[in-house]
Amino acid sequence: MKDLVDDMRWKEPLNEAKVRQVWKEKMGTTINSYTKDINLRKGKLFITLTSASLKQELSYEREKIVEMMNGELGGKYVLDVIVR
Repeated sequence: MKDLVDDMRWKEPLNEAKVRQVWKEKMGTTINSYTKDINLRKGKLFITLTSASLKQELSYEREKIVEMMNGELGGKYVLDVIVR
């Protein structure tokens, strides 16, 4: 199955779907209500938020977010977090 996913280039979209699911489960309803978009591209997790104060707070916690996401996903899928 893994070879099929790799051959069909489904790995990146599947990882992005997993990241979105983990974000919703772990960050809670308050942060999710301010989350506009989440994208994973080439190991970078782009998080678009609607609250300036939350953007600042999460930008300080980028390393913790990387550790949490990778721990939940079971691998090194997220290398960096960019909060917009």
